[in-house]
Amino acid sequence: MPRRKIEAGPSGEAISPSQSPIRTPSQNEDTEAWRHSNMGRILNNAVNRFERRVAEILEDHGHGEARQSHFHLTRNLDRAGTITTELARRAGMTKQAMGQIVEQCELIGLVERVRDKRDGRAKVVRFTPAGLEWLDAFRSAVETAEQEMRSELGFLRTDAVAAALQTYGKDFDELGEGNSRNEL
Repeated sequence: MPRRKIEAGPSGEAISPSQSPIRTPSQNEDTEAWRHSNMGRILNNAVNRFERRVAEILEDHGHGEARQSHFHLTRNLDRAGTITTELARRAGMTKQAMGQIVEQCELIGLVERVRDKRDGRAKVVRFTPAGLEWLDAFRSAVETAEQEMRSELGFLRTDAVAAALQTYGKDFDELGEGNSRNEL
């Protein structure tokens, strides 16, 4: 009989693959169950909950001007400015979709587009002074939401999840790299 691999659960307890919250069709009679319990869905649900909470906190503190979809811009925009094509690439969306988000954020005063000094045809998106204030409020809201998560899940579990996901996604964190415009 093959030996089962035993792994550590979120709080350090031993779990076997049959106890994992991630299910595959072979582990379930219902072949549609995997759509609700695969890692992508689990991560997406957690991100949606987290971002909704961040948006609520921002709203409660007088910063309801931005929507969750605008977080794609603010998460990927370097303080010194970034061109739209780079923002789109970092966010994993089309240039047109990012362009719409930039336009919306420009209308509410969070960002502005200025001519790129290195390439007169390109525009650089950068935070306005109001956008930098909003970014500080966003940071505070993220910190509050993280603290709430730690309170609910426990510090060790939350830190273990964060460390594991940081390791998994380390090659995709490009903020401050690529086509930012740091000399503006």
